[in-house]
Amino acid sequence: MKHLLFSTTGDWAGFILRILLGAIMLPHGAQKLFGWFGGYGFTPTMQFFTDTLKLPWIIGLLVITLEFFGAAALIAGFASKVWAFGLLVVMVGAIITTNYKHGLFMNWFGTQQGEGYEYHLLVIGICLVIMLLGSGRLSLDNWIEK
Repeated sequence: MKHLLFSTTGDWAGFILRILLGAIMLPHGAQKLFGWFGGYGFTPTMQFFTDTLKLPWIIGLLVITLEFFGAAALIAGFASKVWAFGLLVVMVGAIITTNYKHGLFMNWFGTQQGEGYEYHLLVIGICLVIMLLGSGRLSLDNWIEK
């Protein structure tokens, strides 16, 4: 089990992708958890998930946890395969619940009712590579595996 969760190729690709994904997702998680970067904070975000999207409260809590703590763990390179899988599920969920109806493209010109899902597909691709390669160099996973 240890090998499955913490194994890594120890290469630069895993390092670059996990740092990139963590750095992009951490502010999204901070918006939801603390209200930083123009976000609403924990309580209003949970209300949006449960009241507007009609998600169970545990799903909302998991999304916030994955986006903030998962991103921080990715930056540290700790259990990156697990966190990448979690973020992949969050992105699939975001496409299904919110973005699919707006098509592929982001709302560059403000002509759509919402955002498309091209960003989510990129994150899913990054998550898949991290799940295959692991955390890469300079990671806690690399240290744990040794």
